[in-house]
Amino acid sequence: MVTTISSYRLISQNLERSLEQTARQPTVQLESEYYMKNIGKVTSADEFVDDTRLFNYAMRAHGLSDMSYAKAFMKKVLVEGIDNQQSFANSLADPRYREFAETFNFDRYGDTAVVFDRAQQGTVDKYVRQTLEEDSGAENEGVRLALYFQRKAPEVSSAFGLLADRALLKVTQVALGLSEQTSSLPLDDQAALIQDRLDVEDLKDPEKLDELLNRFAAIWEIESPSTSVSTSVPSLILSGPSVVTIGDGLLASLQKLRIGG
Repeated sequence: MVTTISSYRLISQNLERSLEQTARQPTVQLESEYYMKNIGKVTSADEFVDDTRLFNYAMRAHGLSDMSYAKAFMKKVLVEGIDNQQSFANSLADPRYREFAETFNFDRYGDTAVVFDRAQQGTVDKYVRQTLEEDSGAENEGVRLALYFQRKAPEVSSAFGLLADRALLKVTQVALGLSEQTSSLPLDDQAALIQDRLDVEDLKDPEKLDELLNRFAAIWEIESPSTSVSTSVPSLILSGPSVVTIGDGLLASLQKLRIGG
């Protein structure tokens, strides 16, 4: 039996090799080759969205696969861009739409929007990483959450950034021993609870980030033992977190020290 913490460590400590293995998967390789061969031919948001294969690849790379059907919605995201503070992408709470509009910035660069590395190899790299996380989640949801947190948390600048992302919040709550019920509190109170237990700047330190994620994986394993491969794994990145409760005795031993303290 491979536990959450051992699986996470195996992948994270050999991340480059894990990504290379994922990139060599036949389907990943085929889709990536198609993307790189054709993305440079795109000259408008309409052309981009209308090529379903290209568009779906880019959407998956940005963790937006569940919105691939919403082409009119995504065209509005792309056409209005991010330079105007009143643009559609800027009005959406989910930062992934702004990131998508910035990567494929047709509003700012017109028919040259896709010549930049972020729209080409940068998107392929994101696709491979996303696939690695999804494959890991098919066996253990906790590993997927840990890998997602490892990737996204260093970009967060405050406790509110953790609160804004359901998956980041889920990992934070589990690792810090915060009940899911704290999500019903006012945002300022939730942020204060996190700040009392975690210096968000520590998430930029690879060693301290790894310390937090090892704690998360250990607690997750106790609450959700890796006794078998899940046949139906919900995506906590895109849906509400489930309740995680931890015994007082365990919390007393795991939460004595403040992260980074």
